Amino acid sequence: MKFFCIADEDTVRGFRLAGVAGEATATADEASRVLDRVMGEPDCAIVILTSTVADLIRDRVEELSLERDYPLIVEIPGPGRRAAGTRSLREFVQEAVGIRLGQSEGR
Repeated sequence: MKFFCIADEDTVRGFRLAGVAGEATATADEASRVLDRVMGEPDCAIVILTSTVADLIRDRVEELSLERDYPLIVEIPGPGRRAAGTRSLREFVQEAVGIRLGQSEGR
């Protein structure tokens, strides 16, 4: 099962440190092109988008989410977009990848 992250450079870099492939995008055209390519990869199970990137191509994300069951598209908060009561990017990565990043087991 393969994960792929489409986000800003810092987020993609963080996911790469956890072993998740990804590509940084800054425009709607880039994001749409990468998303379409990744959605066509048979071994990709989960596509992770930041809310910032998803907002650039919201119609396409919703269309693919409704049309297809696989791969699963997961939207996470973008940089500086954490809402009260939601999990941090670190917590999302830990849950998605199944490892703890930079924290002792006692926390």
